Amino acid sequence: MFGTLLKKRVSDDKLANVFINGLFNSIDNGFPIVAEFINEDPAFVKSPNLRGHNNYEFSLIVIVGNLSFLESSFEPDQAEKVERLIFNKLAVAYDMELHAFKSLIKDYQTFMTRLNSPSKNWIYAMSKAIFDKYTLYNYQDEYFKRMQAPNPLFLKRMDEVIENFVWDWEAFFKKYKFD
Repeated sequence: MFGTLLKKRVSDDKLANVFINGLFNSIDNGFPIVAEFINEDPAFVKSPNLRGHNNYEFSLIVIVGNLSFLESSFEPDQAEKVERLIFNKLAVAYDMELHAFKSLIKDYQTFMTRLNSPSKNWIYAMSKAIFDKYTLYNYQDEYFKRMQAPNPLFLKRMDEVIENFVWDWEAFFKKYKFD
C-alpha cells in the first residue's frame, strides 16, 4: 500500500532521458560480453572475431527492439509523446537530423520485421538481426552457411542474451509514476 504512495514522480522528458541513458549504459557495458559470447559460441566453426567496441549495429537493433516494446507499455497518447522525445534525443546523440534518424530507425524496423516474418517475437527479431548485420552466416558449418540461415541453437542462446537488453517497464512502473 505505501509503495504506491512513495513512488517518485517522473516527467516524460525525464523518462526519455532515463530510458536512453539506461540503454546506452547497457549497450556500452554489455556489447563486449555479447561479442565474446558470439566469438566463443560452438555454432561457429571459425570465430567471427567481433570486437567489443564495434557496437553500432547492435545499438540500433537494441533501440529498435526496445521502441517496439515501448508502444505496448503505455497508453497510445503517452507512448507517442515519450517516443517523440526519445527520437529527438537519439537524433542528437547520433548527430543526425531528426528525419534522417527516423528514417534509419524505420529501415531497421522494416529489416527486422522482414527477417523475422511471420513471427512477431521482437527478441527473436533482435537475435536474427544481430546475426545478419554482423554477417555471422560465414562462420557456421557448411550446412547452415550454404542455406544462409542461422543455426537455431545459436539463436536460442542469443535470445537469452538479448533478453538482458530489453527495458524492464514493469520494474520501472513499480518505482515511478508520471506527472
